[in-house]
Amino acid sequence: MDERADREDIDVRVVSSGAKMNPAQAEEVAIKLLDFKPHFAIVTSPNATLPGPAKARDILAKAGIPTVVISDGPTKKIAKQLEEAGFGYIIIDADSMIGARREFLDPIEMANFNADIMKILAVTGVFNIVFTELDNLVATLKKGEKPSLPHITVDKERVVTAAGFQNPYAKAKAMAAYEISRRAADLTTEGCFVVQEWERYIPLITAAHEMIRKAASLADEAREIEKQADSVLRKPHHKDGTILTKRKLVEKPTRLGGP
Repeated sequence: MDERADREDIDVRVVSSGAKMNPAQAEEVAIKLLDFKPHFAIVTSPNATLPGPAKARDILAKAGIPTVVISDGPTKKIAKQLEEAGFGYIIIDADSMIGARREFLDPIEMANFNADIMKILAVTGVFNIVFTELDNLVATLKKGEKPSLPHITVDKERVVTAAGFQNPYAKAKAMAAYEISRRAADLTTEGCFVVQEWERYIPLITAAHEMIRKAASLADEAREIEKQADSVLRKPHHKDGTILTKRKLVEKPTRLGGP
């Protein structure tokens, strides 16, 4: 949202519950966030159906703060409830669950997995959707209008369109990366919650992490194809919050529709 830390129209604060996300930590986070008197809030977490994330957004809702939930696949189960309760949401299937088994997951494995996930979400177009929707919300509030919150379940075609690939092979590789990442969650869910024998669940979650590694590699290949044609889509923010755009590396970004 503010990649050069020079935007004059927004100020961002980030408060974290840490890894546990229990209701007690979530309540502390939400109360602290209210101290900043935000115009709107974003609650990000895995599985927004859990008690902790639910507690955080309920506190924000009772305070009258427009709130957008950004979460992963399991949140689809409550998407209708979120909308009916007045929340916005962006649900990202490809933000797969990590292989959280003690025999496998240490700090290094966690960092590698999350780095790969970040590359996948960045290159395939997920982040384009996220920052565009949030910028639309900012623009609405700046006009003094009632915010229109997003209700989006991200899919493979939507993300690669948002990424703006010009080469069809790059687009296909990015789509493959998104789909591999989405399906990796099936293995981590099975390995973490279904299979109880450690001799069986270790290979399952390891396989899922290998899928994510390959998906990140495909995403990297997709971007390299666009770089070779000097056609990478870049959308930096102007200091007034306007999203600029450019394709060629050696050119100045311009406002959509003109300088």
